[in-house]
Amino acid sequence: MLSTIAHECPAFLLNQAKTLPRVVTAVVNPVNTLSLSSARQACDEGLIEPILVGDVGQIQQLAEQLDWDLHGLRIVPAADEAHSAALSCALAGKGEAGALMKGHLHTDTLLRAVLKRDAGLRTASRLSHVFHMTLPGSDKALCITDAVINVQPSIIDKVHIARNAIQLMHALGYDSPRMAILSGTEEVSSSMPSSQDAAELAKLAAIGAISGARVEGPLGFDNAISSEAARIKGISGQVSGNADILLVPNLESGNFLFKQMVYFMSATAAGLVLGAAVPIILTSRADPLEARLASCALSSIFVEYCAQGPERAVAV
Repeated sequence: MLSTIAHECPAFLLNQAKTLPRVVTAVVNPVNTLSLSSARQACDEGLIEPILVGDVGQIQQLAEQLDWDLHGLRIVPAADEAHSAALSCALAGKGEAGALMKGHLHTDTLLRAVLKRDAGLRTASRLSHVFHMTLPGSDKALCITDAVINVQPSIIDKVHIARNAIQLMHALGYDSPRMAILSGTEEVSSSMPSSQDAAELAKLAAIGAISGARVEGPLGFDNAISSEAARIKGISGQVSGNADILLVPNLESGNFLFKQMVYFMSATAAGLVLGAAVPIILTSRADPLEARLASCALSSIFVEYCAQGPERAVAV
């Protein structure tokens, strides 16, 4: 059942990012072949200007194996992954880097460094992750949030998660994206807490607590993405059948959903952590190069969007 169709870095995303200035990106602990080759590919494509933060000897040795001439690139020595994370966050906090890119280290180590007050990266927003999903040959995107960071988010957490995802969609040119708050049912039920959360979030959106998008819920997955399923079930609205963003009930459901798309449909999952002063390109060891490159393109577009004016900045 696994798809054998090759993954693609979506051309529309890459082409848009290539028209923008390179983003100075602190690459955190790129001390294995996968992380360093990903940084090189993004550099070669004109997406990032990397600052390599890690063990200098290891980085140089790997670069030789990859036939990558590091002349002219900034390399910041770090003793281990925690030190690399701290130094990278310091660079971003001082404005010397406009984005962070995860290399060979644990996600928790990186995020702990981001959240330290003296790093200067914390904002009023909660950190959350957004997957920008595309299928081979398609220029339509579907965002899934949060499938990586917030395990069992509260209502307030979900408000932050929604706002972060909406801001990313605005950066991509969606003036009023359609957000579906998912549950296992489209009816509010006390036996399914996610349906109650979804209804509460829809109410909050209606009074302006979540703005810049059309928000509906609870919606089942089928009637969020299939207009035919919504028609059969008699569900109307601006979002049903046409969702741009799926806000999932918890991390497990989002994790299952995005992986099903990747492995059954060859979807490319570009991922960013938002809510800090700079975007964080967060990739997995299992991610193909196409997903890593798409994540860098997504970061470039988001950074340019935030640079257009203070009212767009993440910290607001």
